[in-house]
Amino acid sequence: MVQIGYTMMTEQAGPRELVDHVVRAEEAGFDFSVTSDHYFPWLRSQGHSPYAWSVLGAAAQATSRIPLMTFVTCPTTRYHPAVVAQKAATLGLLSEGRFRLGLGSGENLNEHVVGGGWPSVDVRHEMLEEAVEIIRALFEGGHVNHRGTHFDVESAKLWDLPDQPVPIGLAVSGERSCRLAGRLADLVIATEPKPDLLASFDRHGGSGKPRVGQLPVCYDRDRDAAVKRAHDQFRWFGSGWKVNSELPHPDSFEGATQFVTPEDVAASIPCGDDPDAFVEAVRPYAEAGFTEIALIQIGGDAQLPYLDWARDTLLPALRNAFG
Repeated sequence: MVQIGYTMMTEQAGPRELVDHVVRAEEAGFDFSVTSDHYFPWLRSQGHSPYAWSVLGAAAQATSRIPLMTFVTCPTTRYHPAVVAQKAATLGLLSEGRFRLGLGSGENLNEHVVGGGWPSVDVRHEMLEEAVEIIRALFEGGHVNHRGTHFDVESAKLWDLPDQPVPIGLAVSGERSCRLAGRLADLVIATEPKPDLLASFDRHGGSGKPRVGQLPVCYDRDRDAAVKRAHDQFRWFGSGWKVNSELPHPDSFEGATQFVTPEDVAASIPCGDDPDAFVEAVRPYAEAGFTEIALIQIGGDAQLPYLDWARDTLLPALRNAFG
């Protein structure tokens, strides 16, 4: 059975609204939730980017059932891995075991703000591997000393730990990240429905572990309004990770997407209120073998109508198709 998730997209809503939205998502019957962890929005029109970890702490207290997860946190540049481990352990306790730590190698858009430069992709993967090893060591509960290529840890210890270590997910986009995820992760994360990614994850030790995908959707009773909103706020999504990870500022994404048309966006993102179109957009992920699929409703001001529609129409249609 495929589980359907809700995305708290921090780039398109303020912190109080995000918490209200996930409460409503829990009431609507979504199986899990994920939260982006950004310093900037992708485009200025999205208009927000609150601190995801404060939002998650509030969400953990405001909800009682729905699982929470970062999708994803970069534990190498803006945050030191020892600090990420502490944050994740605290969320594990606040949520009473409902939190999973999704990690990835990051984007220049968010990590450049600390002024350390943006490493090459090979170095970023090295940093991610070392960071995961540090986080896992701290989750074991003892004092950790580490002298590594990229990070040092001096007698660190987490004093508040959940009974079970927080599960770690790793985002993948190619063979190297799949190899790392298969070896070190409890679950895999991807934003494209590529069976080859999951097959590679399985080859490197991931067989039987959860696999979480994500895709944008844009519900509106007026399809033209939905297409316009999707183009305004989400035309960057189809650029691919090699582009999206490198651009440093929302203005860069404005320039990179200036020739993307509303028709281009509507061809890749289901828009409107036809549940069959949404089911067909989810189908490639289900057929590729994803066990969990998180939907992103585009538009911070469009969440509540979407959540009502999802409760009454979309979730039943998806469960009928993929349950």
